[in-house]
Amino acid sequence: MRSDKHSGKKKRKWPKVVGIVLLLLVLGGGVYTYTVWHSLNDAVGAMHDPVKREKSEKRAEKVTFKEKDPFSVLLLGTDGSFERKGDVGRSDSMIVLTVNPNEKSVKMLSIPRDTRTEIVDKGTVDKINHAYAFGSAKGGPSEGAEWAMNTVENMLDIPIDYYATINMDGFKDIVNAVGGVTVNNDLDFTYEGIHFAKGQVELDGKKALAFSRMRYEDPRGDFGRQLRQRDIIQGVIREGASLSSLWNFDDIFDALGKNVKTNLSFKEMVDIQKNYKDAAGKIEQIDIKTGQGSKIDGVYYYIIPDAELGEIQSTLKKHLQI
Repeated sequence: MRSDKHSGKKKRKWPKVVGIVLLLLVLGGGVYTYTVWHSLNDAVGAMHDPVKREKSEKRAEKVTFKEKDPFSVLLLGTDGSFERKGDVGRSDSMIVLTVNPNEKSVKMLSIPRDTRTEIVDKGTVDKINHAYAFGSAKGGPSEGAEWAMNTVENMLDIPIDYYATINMDGFKDIVNAVGGVTVNNDLDFTYEGIHFAKGQVELDGKKALAFSRMRYEDPRGDFGRQLRQRDIIQGVIREGASLSSLWNFDDIFDALGKNVKTNLSFKEMVDIQKNYKDAAGKIEQIDIKTGQGSKIDGVYYYIIPDAELGEIQSTLKKHLQI
């Protein structure tokens, strides 16, 4: 297994779906021996960082996994390190996942970081990714996550039940821990000095990040990038679930423990794996089709029209069965 060295350069902003790996490994993975179980327990203990609220104000009762209640997760990709004191980072990618075990599906909405909306805990209108930064500055990463949860659920008018914050630079360690991934590439391109030929390509952590970042050379734009990101996620799940990865479970759990924070407890993750694993097989991307950039008072924002936002809200509510 090859491990990438930190270059010391300013961390790049990793787009969209990086973080889904944690949830999908929980949904799709299994635990095979006491040793693996014990190591997973330790890793989840390191990841666990609860928020102050017990449940969303938009729910009468807390989600019950044993009853197979549909639930939602906000995934936040940050450029900060959890191991550096005072470095809370910024949320440069925000993804909402809704999980419905009855329909055996997951819906995924990527929210552009510059989306203009109300920051509810601050009482101002701003870019949506500022919610995490404002909360973190006030009370640390978990408060930043809670501010982001409150802001996103206010915009989408749905409960946000859980969060997972992922240090994007550390995602390389997760890819490396499973021994790298193999994907089928349908576009010949070079990005960040790395050439990706058409056909089957093997990616370590550094190459996986570059492979997933590229957008402007792809005629499909964001859609093409999303396809590549999905290929990487599926590759991580496939490698993580293979028998050969059992020998690397310490590296995998160590990478997760160092780079992920979540308010999901170990017991809740076990319940998700037991009751929701079939949902991981069907991931549906919700695309924002009519949003566009606009300058207001000299500041760039991404504006989602009310009509489309209403459609997105209805889709997510239906999937959550609310």
